[in-house]
Amino acid sequence: RRQQLWRGIRPGRLLGNAISPPLPMFHWSKWKKRMGASTSSSSKRPVFDEKEDVNFDHFQILRAIGKGSFGKVCIVQKRDTEKMYAMKYMNKQQCIERDEVRNVFRELEILQEIEHVFLVNLWYSFQDEEDMFMVVDLLLGGDLRYHLQQNVQFTEETVKLYICEMASALDYLRSQHIIHRDVKPDNILLDEQGHAHLTDFNIATIIRDGERATALAGTKPYMAPEIFHSFLNGGTGYSFEVDWWSLGVMAYELLRGWRPYDIHSNSPVESLVQLFSTVSVQYTTAWSKDMVALLRKLLTVNPEHRFSSLTNIQTSSYLSNMDWDEICEKRVEPGFVPNVKAESICQYDPLSFKCSADSSQCSHPFQHFPESPAALERENIHTHTHTHTHPAFWAPFWGTYCRSYSGFLSVLKNKQQRN
Repeated sequence: RRQQLWRGIRPGRLLGNAISPPLPMFHWSKWKKRMGASTSSSSKRPVFDEKEDVNFDHFQILRAIGKGSFGKVCIVQKRDTEKMYAMKYMNKQQCIERDEVRNVFRELEILQEIEHVFLVNLWYSFQDEEDMFMVVDLLLGGDLRYHLQQNVQFTEETVKLYICEMASALDYLRSQHIIHRDVKPDNILLDEQGHAHLTDFNIATIIRDGERATALAGTKPYMAPEIFHSFLNGGTGYSFEVDWWSLGVMAYELLRGWRPYDIHSNSPVESLVQLFSTVSVQYTTAWSKDMVALLRKLLTVNPEHRFSSLTNIQTSSYLSNMDWDEICEKRVEPGFVPNVKAESICQYDPLSFKCSADSSQCSHPFQHFPESPAALERENIHTHTHTHTHPAFWAPFWGTYCRSYSGFLSVLKNKQQRN
């Protein structure tokens, strides 16, 4: 189904003929060995031919849809199959300068080993002299953060299906020994039919039987209490239960429009530990008793008593009537279907795109971005900085990004011409 052609980032290739900067306590060869990569092209899961060497030239760039600290995302079409994907495009030099190499390799290491109906799956990975590329599923429905900002009123039935789909994804990740650590509306992408898919494994971690994670990693408003306890008190760490807490926070936010706890990126860890022990979550009487009961089990401070498996979810009285085979085959119709016009993607040539700084004058809006520095905060803390990629194609385009996108598309055009 997929093919990985990640050949390792060799210092000689990183800067062309220039001498590579020293990398203290880090060796590319170790990463290549850990990932089973080599300097020659090899395929793990061939799509057409085991000898096929997929590279940048195999794809036609259709349009740019996202930008992060050192990575960008665009819609591409594979030339031979005409199938469309999302391509994540990262500059090697900037990865090193920002000390993000380990995060990038961790994400790739995880993505190349997993595949699930409610995840954003990896199809190809490769590199050239300057950049690294990941080609993943293209989801046209935008992320849940965007829809929240557009004041979409999510019904209980809609959120109920999201919980089921994410529970299926999290249960699969647990079977693969993976803690996502950043489940939130920003990282839930919808497809054209409205089904939810979990993305962004940049700060995910792998733990084996008996192991516990200890790093302070995640987005504060969605991080489970035991993460802060472990960081502050040097406890025994945390495990898969943290993702299910995040699922509960997200479900609460989708239903009510705000989160159950007033937590921000600058909230001191000490105050958060006290907050969880003194503040009770408020549930509105407008919600059904069964929904409230489910949220209470997901938002249980003690991880030992928290719902943290698909079996727990399936035994909930609120979800006892769900047909899980129908859910996993995407035959349950979502209550919210995004307004997607996929044909506009192919009709638009981004390489000739011109736009003023006034977003209202953009005839082809890109991905949604926050409208103010306060919104831009996104409340990302932690020991890991990661790239946001949220394809919400019909959203208002933040005008200040026009110049950077124009430069990005120019780079891609030059790359195509050079190749």
